[in-house]
Amino acid sequence: MIAYPQFDPIAVHIPLDFSIGSFHFHFEGIHWYGLMYLLGFALFLVLGRMRLRTLNRPGWDNRMLDDLLFYAMVGLIVGARLGDVFFYRPEYYWEQPTKIIALWEGGMSFHGGFLGVLLAVTLFTRKWKLVWLELTDFIAPLAPLGLGAGRIGNFINGELWGRPTDVPWAMKFPLADDLPRHPSQLYEFALEGLLFFAILWIYSKKPRPVGAVSGLFLIGYGTFRSLAELTRNPDEGIFGMTALGISMGQWLSLPMLVAGIALMVWAYRKKAAPEKTSTTS
Repeated sequence: MIAYPQFDPIAVHIPLDFSIGSFHFHFEGIHWYGLMYLLGFALFLVLGRMRLRTLNRPGWDNRMLDDLLFYAMVGLIVGARLGDVFFYRPEYYWEQPTKIIALWEGGMSFHGGFLGVLLAVTLFTRKWKLVWLELTDFIAPLAPLGLGAGRIGNFINGELWGRPTDVPWAMKFPLADDLPRHPSQLYEFALEGLLFFAILWIYSKKPRPVGAVSGLFLIGYGTFRSLAELTRNPDEGIFGMTALGISMGQWLSLPMLVAGIALMVWAYRKKAAPEKTSTTS
């Protein structure tokens, strides 16, 4: 067994108490988890600029990328929070509605953030008059390293720990219990972050049918998240582990996997289909 590092989840302590009307809030400081989000956004910009140089599309420039980041940030943060509210802890937030805006206390859902980003991208494409799937193909390879950074934030917080195990690298998480557990946050960092990024980045470097990169993103995340859930302590969520032994994370990933397969099949079939030519007589 490996000792779990006793991280302080707060990078910079800035105690602050404030009230808005009858609601009181306590702010402890700048958390490492929040800094991981900032790291993810920074990686989005760096990698996005690298992809822009290879795409060479008229109108796709750094100004567009900066605007896209703003839309994506808002969609991600709002969606991830509401995903936690509705998918995982509805009773908790129903009893304490002010906690919904207490983002510094954690509680963000990937699947909610994913839906929020999809909505933001839809609004963005309308504003810039872009093709939706072309933009999602551009975005997909930029996301995994940010996802990986988020998992490091989970590990620092000592949350989302794994199931009990006797593997040599098991850890005891102070917020869980005294049982050795899988460091599932690190598994997800390796799978959803590093490996997923390498696959998508390499695949997207060559021209692909429109929608294919987006389809691979859905397949890859759905697969890696479902695999990681086998070692991760299941979240209770709406269904918990009561439905066919499938965790909430796996239930939410299943539609992504199905949609990704369908999208890739559609993309390659559309590319292979011969173009219709008109004739006159």
